[in-house]
Amino acid sequence: MLAHSVDEALAPITDGCMLLIARESSGVAMAATRALIRRGVTRLHLVACPTSSLQADLLIGAGCVATIETSAVSLGEFGPAPRFVAAATSGSVRILDATCPAIHAALQAAEKGVPFMPLRGLIGSDLMAQRPDWRVIDNPFAEGDAIVLVPARRADVALFHAPMADRDGNVWIGRRRELATMAHAAKTALATVERVVDEPLLANEATAAGVLPALYVGGVAEAPRGAWPLGLLDLYVADEGAIAGYAAAARSDAGFAAWLADFVATKAAA
Repeated sequence: MLAHSVDEALAPITDGCMLLIARESSGVAMAATRALIRRGVTRLHLVACPTSSLQADLLIGAGCVATIETSAVSLGEFGPAPRFVAAATSGSVRILDATCPAIHAALQAAEKGVPFMPLRGLIGSDLMAQRPDWRVIDNPFAEGDAIVLVPARRADVALFHAPMADRDGNVWIGRRRELATMAHAAKTALATVERVVDEPLLANEATAAGVLPALYVGGVAEAPRGAWPLGLLDLYVADEGAIAGYAAAARSDAGFAAWLADFVATKAAA
């Protein structure tokens, strides 16, 4: 189950793939993002769980994305995500607007193997007019009570970065439980990890509860500091200088191209 390289682990991510990506605080596979851009993958359907930042902006700017489904793409305190804004303005990328609960509900439906999940809170919003795939029905258990059905979203691949894995392909995600939902909702999960340990993670009572079993994992590759320039919970913080530099450079096409060339050429995280 353990891949020899990041490129080998990412082989299941092909052109046109529906790719489920993690939010910034959950473990973003930035080393994998670099490898995908270097390879030149195209026509991705990104599904953010439920938001994204630098990862989505880079993939969009690099021409890898045809559709993005998300509740937000932003660089947070560093401002708007420049390439996402440019794509939204030009219409070069199809945007499926959503809310955080709607995306989680769609993934939970796929996780449970059911065709949809009922959800409140969407009725009356502008989103309903933009999402014909969301249906309003009468609650069969309460007359006059309308409710929205959100269809299951089963991605081809879930991609994330985690602290460690063992040599059997079990991945320790700790309290980042949304990564388990992502893996359950996708046909397979691919993970980059900070380190690979020899001890079987499921055999240790201290780690077993936080393990995503290899049953759900199609590939693992060791990538130390593989979330950089973003951070990884409990291990290292985001490189604010690098993100600020990106935010400034990516406001123009030329600035983005120069920043991307340096990023893609980087063989290891800073």
